[in-house]
Amino acid sequence: MLDLLRGAGPAGLGRAELAARAGLTPQAVSKITARLAADGLIAEAGRAASTGGKPRTLLRLMPEARHAVGVHMDRDELRAVRVDLAGRVVAESRGPLDFGAGPEAAVEAVVRAVAKVKDPTGLPLLGVGVAAPGPLDYRAGAMGRVTGYPSWKGFPLRGVLEGRLGLPVLLDKDTNAGAVAAAGAWLRVAWPDADADADADAGAGALADADVGGGVGVGLSAGAGVGAGPGVDAYAGGGPHTCVYLHVGTGLGAGLWLRGGVYRGARSAAGEFGHQVLLLDGPPCRCGARGCVEVLCLGAVARGELSEAARILGEAAANLVALLDVDRVLLGGRVVAAAPDVFVAEVGAVLAARALDPARPVVALAGAGVAEGAAEMALAPLFGRAG
Repeated sequence: MLDLLRGAGPAGLGRAELAARAGLTPQAVSKITARLAADGLIAEAGRAASTGGKPRTLLRLMPEARHAVGVHMDRDELRAVRVDLAGRVVAESRGPLDFGAGPEAAVEAVVRAVAKVKDPTGLPLLGVGVAAPGPLDYRAGAMGRVTGYPSWKGFPLRGVLEGRLGLPVLLDKDTNAGAVAAAGAWLRVAWPDADADADADAGAGALADADVGGGVGVGLSAGAGVGAGPGVDAYAGGGPHTCVYLHVGTGLGAGLWLRGGVYRGARSAAGEFGHQVLLLDGPPCRCGARGCVEVLCLGAVARGELSEAARILGEAAANLVALLDVDRVLLGGRVVAAAPDVFVAEVGAVLAARALDPARPVVALAGAGVAEGAAEMALAPLFGRAG
């Protein structure tokens, strides 16, 4: 029910529409919406235009009713955001992080960052999503053998942070959080920014227990930038069915959004995109192999050859597209952010050259960052979805 209202945006939905979309009886919808209103999660959004009978009362989500925090632990930087129920960032903190200093120091940095972005009025948080370099064990909440950082192996980061923060914590790979952010960026179309929404919130009335009467922008055309407009090609229900999120920063990885959710694999190891070998007997990679996408791409970045880096990324992306047949290839990370047009154009050109089918996937920038995706994972249980 909440997820339906979230997708509808500030305009809201009537009880009859909610009943039809949720497959519930009018009586059930009345009981559920009354309970949600009592919890402050929804309110009236006015009345729909009359079609001959009594105008329908519309209901809407109250985004400011609850918040969650997302944290992106990069190898050299930590970014935290607090978001409302519409996924809009209302507070942000950014600072240095030395991942090599070990887990204990990183935990302290996360605790400080969460404290910085907490609501000063004391609004309780639903939870904290933490995105960290992989590999890691999503189900156990423990870090894996992060290349170059042996002290992290087996560290129970989720449990330690839950103990320190006193909040539910969800731990996942940074690339998976990036995929969630990219696939969920369609919400930016449904919800305006928080300031523009304040007037609508002020006018929302109390919800009566009445009977029921009678979905980044991610769907961007190739070469488009961040955001969304009238041409956004969102699927019913919001967001793409399948996409890959490619992250280029201090490392290189992929998040896979398949059949409406993150694909993690049997051992949480899916998406180790950066360590596919493109050049046999190529330069050594920090993972121990030679000629990996990561060492080739980041080597080109270090030399200032961004077009070459983007072309290498495109070749690796083409392998992934041929394997998975996805709708979207979405790009993010600080390296992409430094030259977005170059990466979108070069990756798109490689995919076009190697396409086996004229219906090529869209290549675009991701509509939101990794920290936003981590926060979305923390919000997910409230909306009846897995993180």
